Amino acid sequence: MGCAQPDPYRVLGVSPTATQAEITHAYRAGLRAQHPDTRPASSSRIADQQLQQLLAAYAMLRDPTRRADYDGVTARTATPAQPNPTDPASTGPVAIPVNHRHTPPTAKNPVPPLRAGPVRRHG
Repeated sequence: MGCAQPDPYRVLGVSPTATQAEITHAYRAGLRAQHPDTRPASSSRIADQQLQQLLAAYAMLRDPTRRADYDGVTARTATPAQPNPTDPASTGPVAIPVNHRHTPPTAKNPVPPLRAGPVRRHG
């Protein structure tokens, strides 16, 4: 009984043009909502499936290579929209450089490990 994997962007509730920080934020918010310690016991089966989908979606989108592969496959299967040259909003996204402290992956370890820890509550 094989069913298609749901769209990871839809599972996380972000757009395909979302930044890595937006994806991480959506993942953590979803994890807080679906975590077994924070939900009622009556909805365990459905919530377990949603949690598994959330984990799979984040695993797909947190790796730049897997995300690019997924985006390439979906771009080939979708019909591209033709931009309207008179509408500045339809010309596409604008590249904005982002400066952050991030240790780049090494050749030995191309993707940093996924770490799970306690949920921190601020405020």
